[in-house]
Amino acid sequence: MAPLVPMSQPWVEKYRPRQVKDVAHQEEVVRVLTNTLQTADLPHMLFYGPPGTGKTTTALAIAYQLYGPELYKSRVLELNASDDRGINVVRTKIKDFAAVAVGTTRKAGYPCPPYKIIILDEADSMTEDAQNALRRTMETYSKVTRFFFICNYISRIIEPLASRCAKFRFKPLSEEVMSNRIMHICSEEGLNLDAQALSTLSAISQGDLRRAITYLQSAARLFGSSISSSDLISVSGVIPEDVVKSLLAACRSGEFDVANKEVSNIIADGYPVSQLMAQFLDVIVSSDDIPDDQKARICKKLGETDKCLVDGADEYLQLLDVASETIRALFNMPQTLVF
Repeated sequence: MAPLVPMSQPWVEKYRPRQVKDVAHQEEVVRVLTNTLQTADLPHMLFYGPPGTGKTTTALAIAYQLYGPELYKSRVLELNASDDRGINVVRTKIKDFAAVAVGTTRKAGYPCPPYKIIILDEADSMTEDAQNALRRTMETYSKVTRFFFICNYISRIIEPLASRCAKFRFKPLSEEVMSNRIMHICSEEGLNLDAQALSTLSAISQGDLRRAITYLQSAARLFGSSISSSDLISVSGVIPEDVVKSLLAACRSGEFDVANKEVSNIIADGYPVSQLMAQFLDVIVSSDDIPDDQKARICKKLGETDKCLVDGADEYLQLLDVASETIRALFNMPQTLVF
């Protein structure tokens, strides 16, 4: 085994861009924000898009570019999903921070505008009551405070909040952009990552650069400086491809007992069914020999199963239900049994 790589800090933080212009693959967002930063007169902002695409990085970079490291702590309040952000926090902590006017202290080389910034990360997890309570706070203290909302799903932000913000959509990162960033980190950290491992890392991280960097650091910590595809798969929690294909093969057999045995083996091996569903969906959609109407039936069942799993349903029964419906779809059996 190659020598283990010493770890000092999370690479996600170590290689986080410090300026807006360095954020990868968000050209339109970077262009608009760079121009806005020149005036230092920012509106309330709403950043939305898939995880790991640079939303939080952009918000933090704006704050650092405005205030610098010394004033940052006194001028910026950052809250994320791990903090209590119910209606009481909005009425106390957030309101108290927003209400206090800033001083005239300035630092050389930084604009230091006369307002503070409140960054609400994962704002789509806030309750509707808490979001409603923010409306009045935003209006009352707009002269001395700016709000940055960061979320994955803009539909979960109430319209009165969203309408008060300039909206910026962050796109999923392309495989080329991710590969370039990963290879830069590998070069800096002295890692050996071959083309197959790089392709595997891009595939399992699904456009999420933060996830890709985390997987890379975990693999480096456990397996040393030479990292293979199997190393990355083992630290990512991704289910091996042959397990997913074995389930589909069992369904193609048309025999319930064969499918039930495969389902039982998957559950016994401890694979997370929600992850299996996501990979099973990819296999179904990419299969050229399954007609569209059959794909539609299977995908519908996968969607229903995902909702049931979120609600706490039994994994074995849900996976068996998916296998049963897949058999019915592949053999064009009726969707409902007639007794």
